[in-house]
Amino acid sequence: MTAQIIDGKALAADLRSSVKDVVAQIKAEHGVIPGLAVVLVGNDPASEVYVRSKGKQTVEAGMNSFEYRLSEDTSEEELLNLITRLNSDPEVHGILVQLPLPAHLDSKLVINAIDPHKDVDGFHTTNVGMVGTGQDAIVPCTPRGCMMMLAQIYPDLRGKTALVIGHSNIVGKPMGRLLLNADCTVIVAHKSSTNIPELARMADIVVVAAGVPGLVKAEWIKPGATVIDVGINRIPAPERGEGKTRLVGDVCFDEVSEVAGAITPVPGGVGPMTIACLLANTLSACCHLHSFPEPTLLGV
Repeated sequence: MTAQIIDGKALAADLRSSVKDVVAQIKAEHGVIPGLAVVLVGNDPASEVYVRSKGKQTVEAGMNSFEYRLSEDTSEEELLNLITRLNSDPEVHGILVQLPLPAHLDSKLVINAIDPHKDVDGFHTTNVGMVGTGQDAIVPCTPRGCMMMLAQIYPDLRGKTALVIGHSNIVGKPMGRLLLNADCTVIVAHKSSTNIPELARMADIVVVAAGVPGLVKAEWIKPGATVIDVGINRIPAPERGEGKTRLVGDVCFDEVSEVAGAITPVPGGVGPMTIACLLANTLSACCHLHSFPEPTLLGV
């Protein structure tokens, strides 16, 4: 068996196109342009790359992009004051504070200072609680993207057994809640679990977000199962030359793709969907704040 490859690049392009169409419609009918404000504190190189990409894709979708770059030594009071201003700015519909923050800043305090209706990361405790209880809320971008990818394989998730490997607040926990809300039988495993291969062999769906390169092997996977690899790990690639590296996921892709029914690659799988879902969340936040109908994107 050779697994169907779930093409995250193509799916993300479709999602961005759908978002762009709805943004243009809202602008034409109501004169409103969705706006995303991204706040970066310090000069973490990876965060710099993410912020540039987010800004570029926001503009390409027809939205307004607002960037706030603060120094490494910005005080908590200064950052919270900025968030307060953005909360009350009618042109800003989504607010994202890029993580990680410098050590002297309390990320939980900062995240929960964001208006939950503008919390496009979906990290505010209000959104976390509403997702957990099956209510309409802003869903974290990566889990939302994973659910959209699963929708390409399963028109109906009810009754499927799903294993989530990893229980982070950003991916694992919300992913488990979303699958449970979709009436899956959900198992969440983590670094203290002792029988992960056995659990994986029971699962129709395996979502891996452990941050361990090549953790999941072919013998773990039930034949025909769908495998969503959220891991992005940079490892040495001496075959490419001295000092070279390459990106791999948490799944041994080559061998698992011979057993699974469908699988996401790394790179080119979940990653592209994350920023596309950030745009979708910003659009949803704009619609909610203006009482516009909520758009249906990629059937989800």
